[in-house]
Amino acid sequence: MCCLRQVRNVYTQCGHGVTLPDEMINCENSKCRWSPFHPLTCKPPSCLRTCRQNKTFPEQYNPHINALCPACVARQQQQQ
Repeated sequence: MCCLRQVRNVYTQCGHGVTLPDEMINCENSKCRWSPFHPLTCKPPSCLRTCRQNKTFPEQYNPHINALCPACVARQQQQQ
């Protein structure tokens, strides 16, 4: 099923986090209203009965990256 992917990178060297823009993840299910594979000919009222109308809960990822965040890297470069 189609859903949003939410990613927040956590940088362990400075402790800061950077939230990336939400990304739409499309499925390949023709019975999902949000899928690019959903036929254009499928319309209400039959679509409301036969096809999934809601997106699933967002996938959430918080990768921990052993580095400084981009802002701290830029600040460090300015000080040199």
